[in-house]
Amino acid sequence: MPRPEDFIGHHTVVTELERDLETGNVSHAYLFTGPRHLGKMTLARWFATELLSVGHTSDELERIQHDCERMMHSDLFVLDQLWIADQCEDWSVIAQTSNAPQQEREKKKVKTDTIGIDDIRSLQERLQETASGRYRCCIIRSAERLQTEAANALLKILEEPPTSLVFLFTAQSLSSLPSTIVSRMRVLRLHSLSHPELLPLLQGVEDEDRQFILHLAQGAPGIVWELKEDPEVLRAHRLIHSKAVSFWRTRSLKERLQILTPLLGRGTEADQMLLHLALALREQSSPSPVSIRALCELSAGLHTNAHRGLMVQRFGMRVS
Repeated sequence: MPRPEDFIGHHTVVTELERDLETGNVSHAYLFTGPRHLGKMTLARWFATELLSVGHTSDELERIQHDCERMMHSDLFVLDQLWIADQCEDWSVIAQTSNAPQQEREKKKVKTDTIGIDDIRSLQERLQETASGRYRCCIIRSAERLQTEAANALLKILEEPPTSLVFLFTAQSLSSLPSTIVSRMRVLRLHSLSHPELLPLLQGVEDEDRQFILHLAQGAPGIVWELKEDPEVLRAHRLIHSKAVSFWRTRSLKERLQILTPLLGRGTEADQMLLHLALALREQSSPSPVSIRALCELSAGLHTNAHRGLMVQRFGMRVS
């Protein structure tokens, strides 16, 4: 687990959490919210380790940190990667990020990346156990994955939490969660970081790559770290960006539609193309209002069940 001085940015949030630890004024539920890759889960894991270390001797701290890093601590439950039929069935992979019980998912062959009522019920049984120390911690990543029934069941736990239990949730936005859930949490907002804050992560990186990474990361240290450490990922993004730049420059509808081919499917490739289209448009000295509006409408439409081929074709024609 990183130390507070090792965190990139978010010093105000870290200071607040440290103050809670020092004063013993720990809330029963925290919500770390903000865009992806800002470090929400890193902060949650660090704070959980600090909570589970309270009241223990210095000789025990190394063992506690070791157990928390490997999610072997009896008072730490993490619900991150989910078992999903035909997609993620390898328990050794799941165990790298999650240790909350998920046997019901395998038994019922759950095929969605959502947290259901059975997941919360299985977790609740374990949360009722007695803590070995002062606190028990339950981390739930991407709480927006909660189905309605699961959220209602969780709400009951939040209204009458077991003694010494601390929930740590992450979510990209408050609007993605029921207001009844949010009202029972202490909300800690994480914001995108400035370029000067991110530069320490890019020491030793060539200037051209450094500028491209900062441009692509949009203030997210997680993206900076990934692009710095994996040249193949960086190279792939450069290729997509080059295509996105070509899209806005060419006057050929045929070429534009060919470049937009990744948008016909769903998944990472489509998301990356959409991102680079936006970045390439932003790079223009005076982007067309029509193009901006068309791209916004396309982005919104691709998150619905509308016909992707028709939306992509219409977009290509509108900006021609």
